[in-house]
Amino acid sequence: MENSEKTEVVLLACGSFNPITNMHLRLFELARDYMNGTGKYRVIKGIISPVGDAYKKKGLIPAHHRVIMAELATKNSKWVEVDTWESLQSEWVETAKVLRHHQEKLEASNSDNQQDSPTLERPGRKRKWTEQRQDFSQKKSPQPKMKGMPEVKLLCGADLLESFGVPSLWKSEDIAQIVGGYGLICITRAGNDAQKFIYESDVLWKHRSNIHLVNEWITNDISSTKIRRALRRGQSIRYLVPDLVQEYIEKHNLYSSESEDRNAGVILAPLQRNTEEAKS
Repeated sequence: MENSEKTEVVLLACGSFNPITNMHLRLFELARDYMNGTGKYRVIKGIISPVGDAYKKKGLIPAHHRVIMAELATKNSKWVEVDTWESLQSEWVETAKVLRHHQEKLEASNSDNQQDSPTLERPGRKRKWTEQRQDFSQKKSPQPKMKGMPEVKLLCGADLLESFGVPSLWKSEDIAQIVGGYGLICITRAGNDAQKFIYESDVLWKHRSNIHLVNEWITNDISSTKIRRALRRGQSIRYLVPDLVQEYIEKHNLYSSESEDRNAGVILAPLQRNTEEAKS
């Protein structure tokens, strides 16, 4: 199939990136290899979108540090970039709305009417943040994609897929919008029960053709949680995160027992919002 006949895809990874690790970067490489290998798609860009501070996850350090680390991690990448829009929102933004933001941004760019996301100057210089605020009070359904437009798809690990089953963590309509309206590329490991999880979920089963499961044959067990634990214990994290990220963490002494207690006892933003909406 000629490139002109292939669907162009933008991979979007949302999450804490607390801190970003080599495994996060590997997800993009694995997903691009798989999607390009189908012969139907051509991955043109990857986007890392760190969640904002309003997410209120335990141990979540300030967004500007997480954004800078992600910028450092992708400094030499020719196709993966960091977007600051989500991290700058004053309230937590649902993943479905982040996907919509980036799909609409692509379409606006195609119409020569692009409004750029906030930019962050190179680390080491004075940072200038241009804040964007967007009112999400009115729900919008995903608009039909323009013919020939690149499609934004959510890139994730099996843990995010399985989190769809956690009560009150996700709205059912958001799950349907993510997998049905955009699509999911999920990196799984041999022996993982991702297919079984899809089978046992009516909404995921309905949209199973839009869920791409990618086997990670060369396994990598690095996680942000394990990185933070090693740092709290004074252990080396070299070769687990990019060198520039390690240097930044050490320079700013970012992770400690005190930082791990940040937001302790605070209800996670999606749980709080979805529980309150269910009561109203």
